This record gives sequence, C-alpha cells and structure tokens, in this order.
Amino acid sequence: MHSNDRPRRSVLYMPGSKARALEKAKTLSADTLILDLEDAVTPSEKPAARQMVADTVGAGGYGYRELVIRINGLDTEWGAPDLDTIATAGAHAVLVPKVESLDMLDSVCTRLTAAGAPADLPVWAMMETPLAMLNAAEIATHPRLACLVMGTNDLVKELGAAHTELRLPMVTALGLCMLAARAHGLSILDGVYNAYKDDEGLRASCLQGKEMGFDGKTLIHPAQLSVTNEVFAPSVDEIALAERYVSAFAEAEAAGQGVAVVDGRIVENLHVDTAKKLLHKAAAIAAMK
Repeated sequence: MHSNDRPRRSVLYMPGSKARALEKAKTLSADTLILDLEDAVTPSEKPAARQMVADTVGAGGYGYRELVIRINGLDTEWGAPDLDTIATAGAHAVLVPKVESLDMLDSVCTRLTAAGAPADLPVWAMMETPLAMLNAAEIATHPRLACLVMGTNDLVKELGAAHTELRLPMVTALGLCMLAARAHGLSILDGVYNAYKDDEGLRASCLQGKEMGFDGKTLIHPAQLSVTNEVFAPSVDEIALAERYVSAFAEAEAAGQGVAVVDGRIVENLHVDTAKKLLHKAAAIAAMK
C-alpha cells in the first residue's frame, strides 16, 4: 500500500523513553504511532531513549501499525545523533519538528542518507510556527515529504492566541497547510485535543477536522483512540451510499449517459471518484487486523 493511501485516522504520540509505553503500544488500536524523542523526553533521558526507540522499532511486533519516529531538531545537540541512530531502524517515516523551510528538510535527508537510511524513507513535517504557515506551499514540494502534521499547541503559543471550541484563531493556518498538502498529494493530520477525558469535546474536534479534510488526528492519550477511529472512518451509511453511487453511475455509463441520479441527486464522475476513495479507505481499515 502506498504510504499516503494507508489509513491514518488515529496517530498517537508515545514517549520514547518509556519502555512500558512502547510495549503497550503494540496492543493499541492506533493506525499510526509517533515514537517521540522530542517533547516527551527530558534532556537527560534523550540518549537512552534514542537507542531504545531504534531497538524497539527494529525488533518489530507492531503489526499493522505505522511507526514514525519524531526526532529532535537539528539545531539541538540531539538531532544529528537521533538521525544517525534511527536511520536504519526500520521506521516507516521520520517526523521533523518545527519545519519552516525546504532547507531544513534537505539537511535532515542529507544526514539520513549519510547514515545509511533507505533512499525512499519518507520524512514528515511538524507545522507549528507562523513561518511554517507562510512557507507551507514551498515546504510541501519537498520530494521526500509525505505528510504534514499540525502542531497546534505550539502554533497557538507562537500566535499569542487562545484555544477555542471552533478554533477560529487557527483556521487560516490550518487552511494554508491543507491547501499545500492537497496541492502536492500529501497526507495531513490535525493537531491534538488536550482534554483527553473529554470525549464530547474530542468528538466535536474530530468532526471539525474531518469536515476540513484532514486524514486523521494526532492524539496524546490512548483513551482518545476509540472516538477518533470512529469519526475518521467511513460510517455504514456512508459506505452504502458510496456503493450506490458507483453502481448507479456504472449503469448510467452502460446506457450511454454521463450522469446518474441517486435519491434525487445528480451523480457525476467527480462524485464517483470521491465514493471510490471512501470505499478504498473502508477496505483498508477492514484489512488492518
């Protein structure tokens, strides 16, 4: 499966310094795990965490789950050693914090190559500063980039804004990154919801993100997995309607017609393309066992 075709409904940050957490992650229903060497790890723990994450990924046992390692920035003392250690660990991607330019991604890829990483190892970009928002269109053109990850906590801090229910202070930033991602065929993940015991608030945030077009949501706690997986998966009704769209349009084409009608609504080729993508996602989710 192409890396950008796989489901990424739920993308859970896991602390790279906690052996029990890394082991527990093998049983969680996350589509993707971000094994974090940056924010979740104290400076004194970083060298040991780096090696533990590399060894853990290399040992496998995570089944269908996509494994992404978030490194420290190359402007820190830990970033370059992170890349040297994890380059050949077998991760599905490397997540780079606070990306603001193509040069930052170039530097990461150059270091990965020197450390022996596979030439096709994707990089992901954390988008979490005002400059990143302004440069999103350029950043999204990088040939090794596969996914944009919204770092909304840092972004709110940098903007001097506030976390609000509708996230109006962030709408422009989210939209710029969404446009950049879709223009260049990238996946894009929504930022975290901080109140991990608030299922109602989480559901509302997930629904908003889904409506905006995000592929999934980054999470800070396993308790958030169930709601997020449910919201970002096609529902039974959505699957049934998509199947009807595809079937009705095929019948219309066979009859020499360019459009079909389902439930009083015109169905054109663009609607069928969307329906087929939804059915592909549903099948991919069903295959993740």
